Amino acid sequence: MTAIGEQGLAGVAVEPLAARLGTTKGSFYWHFANRDALLEAALGSWDETYTDAILRTVDAEPDPAARLRALFVAVTASERAPVEVHLHAAADHPAVAPAMRRAVARRTAYIATQLVTLGFEPAEADRRALFAYATYIGHIQLVVRIPEAVPQGAALEAYLGTVLAAVLGNADSGGPAANSTGQADTDSSSGVGAGRSANSESSNSSALSP
Repeated sequence: MTAIGEQGLAGVAVEPLAARLGTTKGSFYWHFANRDALLEAALGSWDETYTDAILRTVDAEPDPAARLRALFVAVTASERAPVEVHLHAAADHPAVAPAMRRAVARRTAYIATQLVTLGFEPAEADRRALFAYATYIGHIQLVVRIPEAVPQGAALEAYLGTVLAAVLGNADSGGPAANSTGQADTDSSSGVGAGRSANSESSNSSALSP
């Protein structure tokens, strides 16, 4: 993963990796028949580390809004950005394309599932999940290409709250309202219940009230 983060797919090469790890090309070929096999293994490791492990971790959060918040915090960690940027840039590579399609589908499906649980209709949840993923792609590009544009510390926390609030929407946008922390309100006593109630009474609403 380090080599991909530094050089993209060009970093997945037997000879330089063998030298980097202090082993021989022969030892490498004992484990991998060729570069394609090495790349396949690298993509498998990426899928486990950058998708499976993250989703398992955030799934332990107690509610959908908390899971989305934890997910946004995890995936915007700057150390992950170079690998993600390089692999998304190589998404049309024959070896990368199938793995990337699977990863994007699983990631957006997870986001959409949380949104459905929060009360959005499936079609609206899918649209918002795609919006969230597109925002993520833009964010990691900034992290890698223009890092000074990315807020840090408390400003980053506030920024992530704004992103989450935009994904969760509000009563006017046809979805469950979000409060200033980006947490979806699920009780009328939270001060936004009236908007949710109005949604549930409208037969033309594009989202269900939870």
